[in-house]
Amino acid sequence: MRLLLDTHALIWWLAGEEALSRAARGAIADETNSVAVSAASAMEIATKFRLGKLAQAAPLARDFEAIVAAQGFAELSITVRHARRAGEMNIAHKDPFDRLLIAQAQVEGMVLVSNEASFDGFAVQRLW
Repeated sequence: MRLLLDTHALIWWLAGEEALSRAARGAIADETNSVAVSAASAMEIATKFRLGKLAQAAPLARDFEAIVAAQGFAELSITVRHARRAGEMNIAHKDPFDRLLIAQAQVEGMVLVSNEASFDGFAVQRLW
């Protein structure tokens, strides 16, 4: 299975938080699955840390690439196709980071690991 971690799923995985569902934890830990982290999550974490909204994510905000690589996760860049798909979405959901993650999961045929039940209406497979 090809997984794309939502930002909070990445943070909870790294912190060993119980908020991460058992199914999500198992899928991420399963070495037969490939796990990717979006450039959108790097931007979201850096932005929210700068604004003082994610103080607990200081190490991740400062050294995102190394931490992601140490976990064995792949980086997923944002392509023009991803951005266009996110911009074309005629949905009420306004969070640009979520829109990009949904678009990336759609375009790349990935399973989005997220607790956001609202994503279910956007033609994306979600694991939680």
